[in-house]
Amino acid sequence: MKAVVMAGGEGTRLRPMTSSMPKPLLPVANRPIMEHVLRLLKRHGLSETVVTVQFLASLVKNYFGDGEELGMELTYANEEKPLGTAGSVKNAEEALKDDAFLVISGDALTDFDLTDLIAFHKEKGALVTVCLTRVPNPLEFGITIVDEEGKVDRFLEKPTWGQVFSDTVNTGIYVMEPEVFDYVEADTSVDWSGDVFPQLMKEGKPVYGYIAEGYWEDVGTHESYVKAQADVLEGKVDVDLDGFEISPGVWVAEGAEVHPDAVLRGPLYIGDYAKVEADAEIREHTVIGSNVVVKSGAFLHRAVVHDNVYIGQHSNLRGCVIGKNTDIMRAARIEDGAVIGDECLVGEESIIQGNVRVYPFKTIEAGAFVNTSVIWESRGQAHLFGARGVSGILNVEITPELAVRLAGAYATTLKKGSTVTTARDHSRGARALKRAVISALQASAIDVRDLENVPLPVARQQTGRGSAGGIMIRTTPGVPDSVDIMFFDERGADLSQGGQRKLDRVYARQEYRRAFPGEIGDLHFPASVFDSYTGSLLRNVDTSGIAEAGLKVVVDASNGSAGLVLPSLLGRLGVDALTINPGLDEARPTETVESRRSGLVRLGEIVASARASFGVRFDPVGERLSLVDERGRIIEDDRALLVLLDLVAAERRSGRVALPVTTTRIAEQVAAYHGTQVEWTTTSPDDLTRVGREDSTIFGGDGRGAFIVPEFSSLLDGTAAFVRLLGLVARTQLTLSQIDARIPRAHVLRRDLATPWAVKGLVMRRVVEAAGDRDVDTTDGVRVVEADGRWVMVLPAPAEAVTHLWAEGPDDASAQALLDEWSAVVDSAGQ
Repeated sequence: MKAVVMAGGEGTRLRPMTSSMPKPLLPVANRPIMEHVLRLLKRHGLSETVVTVQFLASLVKNYFGDGEELGMELTYANEEKPLGTAGSVKNAEEALKDDAFLVISGDALTDFDLTDLIAFHKEKGALVTVCLTRVPNPLEFGITIVDEEGKVDRFLEKPTWGQVFSDTVNTGIYVMEPEVFDYVEADTSVDWSGDVFPQLMKEGKPVYGYIAEGYWEDVGTHESYVKAQADVLEGKVDVDLDGFEISPGVWVAEGAEVHPDAVLRGPLYIGDYAKVEADAEIREHTVIGSNVVVKSGAFLHRAVVHDNVYIGQHSNLRGCVIGKNTDIMRAARIEDGAVIGDECLVGEESIIQGNVRVYPFKTIEAGAFVNTSVIWESRGQAHLFGARGVSGILNVEITPELAVRLAGAYATTLKKGSTVTTARDHSRGARALKRAVISALQASAIDVRDLENVPLPVARQQTGRGSAGGIMIRTTPGVPDSVDIMFFDERGADLSQGGQRKLDRVYARQEYRRAFPGEIGDLHFPASVFDSYTGSLLRNVDTSGIAEAGLKVVVDASNGSAGLVLPSLLGRLGVDALTINPGLDEARPTETVESRRSGLVRLGEIVASARASFGVRFDPVGERLSLVDERGRIIEDDRALLVLLDLVAAERRSGRVALPVTTTRIAEQVAAYHGTQVEWTTTSPDDLTRVGREDSTIFGGDGRGAFIVPEFSSLLDGTAAFVRLLGLVARTQLTLSQIDARIPRAHVLRRDLATPWAVKGLVMRRVVEAAGDRDVDTTDGVRVVEADGRWVMVLPAPAEAVTHLWAEGPDDASAQALLDEWSAVVDSAGQ
């Protein structure tokens, strides 16, 4: 006997899950519903099967093929238009005309005894046998009454409660003789229960009902879909589960990684090659698909997660369904009954309320509160660039495919035959992405100078030596799972906003230039890169007095690429230096706040015990440095800026220093005391470097450990700042603690507030209105100055749904009061 699996329905009630996936392919316990059906058929000897398809038919065909992997023989009957339950089977008549056949839905989960059903059909000599079952709520199904011999007495499709006369319903499973096709018109929409069966009964044909025992669930709604998952996990339905039951009710498939400190409370299922990190909690009735990543602190309860989903740290998923290839970012919350379609992005700290539907390919912005369904519009921003270039989680947001497209778009903005310098940090992820970038550049008629692994300042300096631009790939500072793809202009500076917009347009339109075979770019590996950088640095920065001062310094290279340039530099300076953590550590391409702090504490201990003049700690890419004084005390970044400012201004006695507007106003006092002026810039590094290029600029810094030494470069450079500091300390013969002690204490506090994109403009208008007649500075964002000199600055983040606030007062309490006052203004605008 052959079987017919009906797999052509659109599943409209299950959207958005079925917007891009046919209903029979929806996974139940990480296996398509239809695969459960086919395995049931095979168990009962029905290996030769015809599958009727219509909606997204190619996806069904491509997934199951000819059935060989299941040990079955599958053929397909394609409907050009919906033909109804009977018309669909009629469309496959040619393959079914020789013998009785069984019809079953490809989107219902069941474990009925089909062998007994077929035996009943033959015993009764029926033309049609309808498989029936008893359900508590028959309103969604066709009610069927049978007499004592099993003959069907009456049908009623989808009744009201006033019409309910039985709890026995039609499951859509039938055994039929081929003569039934005589009652079905070809190429016409015909239904079994509504058209064919009433006619058969009217003519007295033998139509029987078989009441089956076992499990049956018509997966037609989101609620029934989630229920089916729970029933499988509870063992209420006899289906096969891939993997191993490692503890009662806890199923883990092949290749899955579950950290010993993860909390698992079954019944639950974790798919093949999924990864569950420490402190994640997976609770009852949760199904996790293949290749899913669950980060630390995430909480999942009754959640159904399809394949290739990323679930960020401390996110919370309850009773929801997450479509494949979707990214749920840190601290997002998705409530009971919500459904997120395929290929979506749910931003950090966003909240999706219960029963909300988010359709495929949508973006929910960070911090958004979504209480209505998102069908057409994306609630997010599409600008590629953030503060550090193009940033995102490695192999989640930033993939090799994305890197290729970005590099192709960048190459298209340049002339054919131009040269681009490429570089990376010491992480494996950056190495893999850089190789993808190089191939895309060459394919777009761009020559490549690959520096391989170098400090970021070296990459910038080398880009400025004859290249049309550059690309540096590094691990995002403080975020080990993320990467930054940084784009440089011909000077080695970050790409300007105009350049970013140009690249954005090419990328969005996918207007990539392709080279002819004779135009493919070359790949070069320049020699003596570090010698070139070091020589230029020592020629341009004043090092007089260093060798004679007898300085002893401790240098922490943080196991990063900064350690690659230090040996030759320190040797040529003639300074007594102890270098710690000089080797590259691929497992630590960046440092967290905690690891940076502990590293500084350790550096301080070594400086004090060695009686060194001071200590410096570079970040892993050599762009920023932190200071420890001769007593081993940490000099915080904002204080380090004032210390270097004081030293430079005292030596130069004229000129300008470039500082972002978020810097303490004590900097003005220090600069003025020594006869110099402050040039306030925006918080953008691009603006800081713009001022750094001006002839009158003698110094610059961002207050976060990055400095500009204009006599060498207008770009941020930790190594250059270190050499400049050595010379200044040597010539003044002052200790860092002495310099720090003579500078007044600053009290600047910062706060970040989640702000939906849609209200950012309103927030800034409310801030200006609230300022009233107080002085307002709009260099960057809005800075409101009180009559007594206290100030607060409100700045919307360029690439996040966040508003930044800074406040300065004579003490921390005063600054805190300002933050509280203006935080209320920002929050009120977002409500």
